Amino acid sequence: MGILDKIAEIEREISRTQKNKATEYHLGLLKAKLAKYRAQLLEPSKSAGAKGEGFDVMKSGDARVALIGFPSVGKSTFLSLMTSTASEAASYEFTTLTCIPGVIEYKGANIQLLDLPGIIEGAAQGKGRGRQVIAVARTADVVIMMLDATKGEVQRELLEKELESVGIRLNRTKPNIYFKPKKGGGLSYNSTVPLTQCSEKLVQLILHEYKIFNAEVLFREDSTPDEFIDVIVGNRVYMPCLYVYNKVDQISIEEVDRLARRPNSVVIRSDICFFLNLEYLLETLWEYLALICIYTKKRGGTNATSPHALLMTCHRIHRTLASQFKYALVWGTSTKYSPQRVGLTHIMEHEDVIQIVKK
Repeated sequence: MGILDKIAEIEREISRTQKNKATEYHLGLLKAKLAKYRAQLLEPSKSAGAKGEGFDVMKSGDARVALIGFPSVGKSTFLSLMTSTASEAASYEFTTLTCIPGVIEYKGANIQLLDLPGIIEGAAQGKGRGRQVIAVARTADVVIMMLDATKGEVQRELLEKELESVGIRLNRTKPNIYFKPKKGGGLSYNSTVPLTQCSEKLVQLILHEYKIFNAEVLFREDSTPDEFIDVIVGNRVYMPCLYVYNKVDQISIEEVDRLARRPNSVVIRSDICFFLNLEYLLETLWEYLALICIYTKKRGGTNATSPHALLMTCHRIHRTLASQFKYALVWGTSTKYSPQRVGLTHIMEHEDVIQIVKK
């Protein structure tokens, strides 16, 4: 029996098993085995094969946004409207066969937008070059999931399932669980909050499935067995996702209103001749990226960077600047007075002005 058959068998057993107190340990073990098999499925093949042509795109700009969705939902047209890059668009499926990059220039930042080929059901198992597409999506800062508003919630559920199966967690934060394997001493299990979903016995059974018999585990929140497995595996990617419903001109105004009110959702129409709500989408994307602009003291010099400490700002200007850093003078809302002398741990805010003094 191959890995795909084992995965299908476990998924069938999970679906037909009733969820109650008596089956929670059995379900926990099944989920641990499922995560192991899926991880094996995503491991690169040992045989030397050709690389995925067109998918190896160098990361550039201040942020990367991956545009994913099923075929013929309007991704290529959206890329052409938002950037100066022309991506082939047609009425038939799989018009885009490689990863096509473009750049959105917005508020002084360069945002790299990647138009990825359409995902089909079973992409996580490699169908339709799905593995290459998902591998690129894992490197993004934000995912835009382009959906056809006329297809209801079917597309969204299928795409979320495919991304979930390869370790991409959308609009979720990393579980607040401390986990550290040890060389001896058995299992040290503690929690700072009452746990309703993970008992010590279940945690021990899941760890044994991964051949871990000595570890420290501390739950700081009431997490599920799935979240605990994610912490053990350690290769999960947590990223924001913006659900963009396209072709809203083909549905009723009541349905448009319902979709627009959903969390993390934007409704648009992207057509070369007529487009709708793209400016609002761009503003929302900017909020999701959480970028800020930092202006250097030199006249005309600007630099867009993420909202990190001053250390990150130094790395963005030049990779050797942090090692030669002495202090900085900052003007702006992040200081108590202007200019204020600060160190590397100072947190910059939007539109601050900085002057860096080297040793």
